[in-house]
Parts: sequence; C-alpha cells; structure tokens
Amino acid sequence: MKLTRRERVELQRQASARNGRADSARHARLVLLLAENLTWAEIREKLDCSDSYISRWSKRFAADRLAGLFARHSGRERYKVTDQIEARVLARTTKRKPADGSTHWSSRKLASELGDISHMTVTRIWAKHGIKPHRLEGYIASNDPEFETKAADVIGLYLNPPQHAAVFSVDEKTAIQALDRKDPVLPLSPGRAERHGFEYFRHGTLSLYAAFNTKTGEVLGKTAARHTSAEFVSFLTDIVANQPRGKEIHVIADNLSAHKTNLVDEFLTSHKSVHLHFTPTYSSWLNQVELWFAKIERDVIARGVFTSVPDLRRKLMRYIRRYNAKPRTVKWKYFDTSRRITPESIVTVH
Repeated sequence: MKLTRRERVELQRQASARNGRADSARHARLVLLLAENLTWAEIREKLDCSDSYISRWSKRFAADRLAGLFARHSGRERYKVTDQIEARVLARTTKRKPADGSTHWSSRKLASELGDISHMTVTRIWAKHGIKPHRLEGYIASNDPEFETKAADVIGLYLNPPQHAAVFSVDEKTAIQALDRKDPVLPLSPGRAERHGFEYFRHGTLSLYAAFNTKTGEVLGKTAARHTSAEFVSFLTDIVANQPRGKEIHVIADNLSAHKTNLVDEFLTSHKSVHLHFTPTYSSWLNQVELWFAKIERDVIARGVFTSVPDLRRKLMRYIRRYNAKPRTVKWKYFDTSRRITPESIVTVH
C-alpha cells in the first residue's frame, strides 16, 4: 500500500494523538503497518486484531483514502435511566427481600431479579439515592417516659451552661483488658500493615473513670480495679478537690445502678455544690465523655500491648496527661428533634 506524504503525516498524527479516539488511532496504525509491507500475521500480533478487521479497513482506505477510516456508525444511543426504572429499583430494594432467603440485596442479585437492567445501573441508582443495602447499623430506642425532660436538661448544660459553674460529663470504661501478645509485633512497613500475633496473654482488667470538662475539654481520669458505687463516690470527691472551694459542679452521668446508691445520695447531701444529672434510659450517646472514650479506645486500647495491669494503668494515665496538654472541646449540635427513635417510629416491612 502506497501513501502520499500528506497522508503519512496525517496518519502519524492520528496514531500518536493523546486525546483523540482510540479506534481512529488504531485504524491509522493499521494503514501505516500495511504501508511498511508487514504481513497480516505480523499486524495481527502488533494490533491484537483479526483478519476480518485488517481486510475491512484496508479496503475502506483503498476506496476512500483518509475519509474511509472514519467509523460508519456512531454507536448506539446512550442508555438512559428513566424515573420508572429508578422507582422499580428503589421499591424492590426497600420493600422486598431476595427470593433465595438472603437478608439483603446485592446489585447483581437485584439486576437478575428485575431482568431488564444491568447491575451497574442498579449500583448507580443506589448511589444517587444513598442506598447501601450491605450496611447495617444498630440502635436502641429509649423507653424513658421523661426522655424530653432529661434530654433537654443535658443539652441545656452543653449549649447554655450556668455561669461560674463547671460541667463534667462522667462515666467509666469497664473491664479494660491488659493484653500482651505471645509473638512480637511486626511493625508497619511500605506495602504492609502492622501485624500482631493471634495469641495473647490476659494479665487482668481495670476500669477507667473519666470526667470530661465540657467547657475546656480537659479530662480528669482515675483507674480502679472494680467499678463500684464506692469508687464512683471517690471519683466525685476527686472532681470536687480539683475545683475551687464552693464552685457549682454539674455532673452528667448515665443510669448505672452504681450511680444511684445510698452512698451517692449521702455524698450529694454533704456536697451541696454538686448536682447530678442523668441521661435518659438507653441514651448514653447524650454523654459527651463517650466520644472521648472512643478516642482513647482507638489511640491506646484497641492495638495496645500491655505487659501487666500496672503497665496498662501507666499508659492510660500518660495518654490523659498528654491529651490535657492540648484538650479539645466537643462542638455539640442538636437541631432535628424529629430524628428521635421511638417505639412508635419503628416500622418493620415483611
């Protein structure tokens, strides 16, 4: 096949174009290879094509030259997802379960069930509407008849605390295990995550009491072998000792039985400046210290290696001291009361 100088320049331009059509570049490379007198077998190997492909485009170039290399058909019309298709997918996803007994849909399973759409179409519709059938979240519905009153009391302390008073969010993280690995920890390296041995020693457990100052973000911490009412009262005493004499102290706590004993009542009677506020039943998420507990769990406990209970205690208290050097408060927002989960709002679809 012979090419003019103009044709060779144009074919070379199309073959090397970075932002052109891939099929046009492939057609141009085919003609250039034919012009170099390569055999069809050599061209098949270089372009990974068939004999019919070589025959079709060589004939078109011979008949129409450069104009013959343009595709005759622009392809099929882009598939459009209609509102009716979206409605079908969403209705089937949210209102029915798979016929094979599965607990949730996969995109391929739903596409197979519907029959006339692809699994990628299902995936795009789910993404558009924020549907994630593979995800599962748990919840506990509060059955406290005084939910609104107690929640308003706690939220009011966060958003509009009393002047010249300290507000503490208090709780205990119980049964923290001092786990020591039998095998050495293999450190993080390029392309490989940190690895811990599967087997471990249990050296014992302890409880961590924490009081989160909602104004400053500082944490007062204390460890104890057990979580009893006596330990809770002792921790309340530590909170009082760390504040100026006579300062009003508001303590937010959950409904643990150890927080509601005679010992606690006696402490409150003898310390008139201390006021105890309870979160509603099954509503520990209203207690800001739980957010800080999640932080220390991630940073220290979950991947920690502890040779003994004293070693665990030392590392927990060291973390608290370092944290208090740069404490951070919680930016608390509560703006949609309609999102409260109640027994009346639970709907089960069969």
